[in-house]
Amino acid sequence: MRTLLRRTRAAAGKDAGMVTSEYAMGLIAAVGFAGLLYKVVTSGQVRAALQAVVEKALHASF
Repeated sequence: MRTLLRRTRAAAGKDAGMVTSEYAMGLIAAVGFAGLLYKVVTSGQVRAALQAVVEKALHASF
């Protein structure tokens, strides 16, 4: 058990400093994806399709 604990601590020490850069890259990717999604959703065709869905839902009979 002690050997496993020592190996785990030694392995964890090798990756020190990587968390911040990985977080930054993930954040950049997320912002890029959000920008792309925003452009798609605000395009004319998608906007018209979403508006048609909402209008259809509002005019549905219960």
